[in-house]
Amino acid sequence: MKIILFQPDMAGNLGAVMRSCACFGAALEVIEPCGFPLTAKALRRTAMDYGAPDTLTRHTSWEAYKAKGESGRLVLFTTQGATPMPEFKFQADDRLIFGRESAGAPQEVHDAAAARVIIPIAQGARSFNLATSVAIATYEALRQTAGLP
Repeated sequence: MKIILFQPDMAGNLGAVMRSCACFGAALEVIEPCGFPLTAKALRRTAMDYGAPDTLTRHTSWEAYKAKGESGRLVLFTTQGATPMPEFKFQADDRLIFGRESAGAPQEVHDAAAARVIIPIAQGARSFNLATSVAIATYEALRQTAGLP
């Protein structure tokens, strides 16, 4: 299971996602540019003791990420999703991708996704925080695929 953040805006969310990934044993990748400096020093501070900065795979752009040519489905979490998460069947090699906090994912990411999933929330609520969404989605995906530590 891989977690992919598309151009995250907030360093604090990246830190929280790094901690979740470390706790769940999930790989983490970031597609740049980010809305904050993504330096080695900032990563060490953000990750605290939950993972060294060298455990994070970085891609300089969406094009660079696509060129990598990974296997497994690209599953986009979005408020514009078509399938509610409780109805979605995850696979062990899924790549879960999350858009920017400020703008979500652009159309080209939607178009590249094999599936789009929404985490159901209360009527009138806008969305979960990015880090919370990643934790919820990762737990459910690992639970379904018997991948929980």
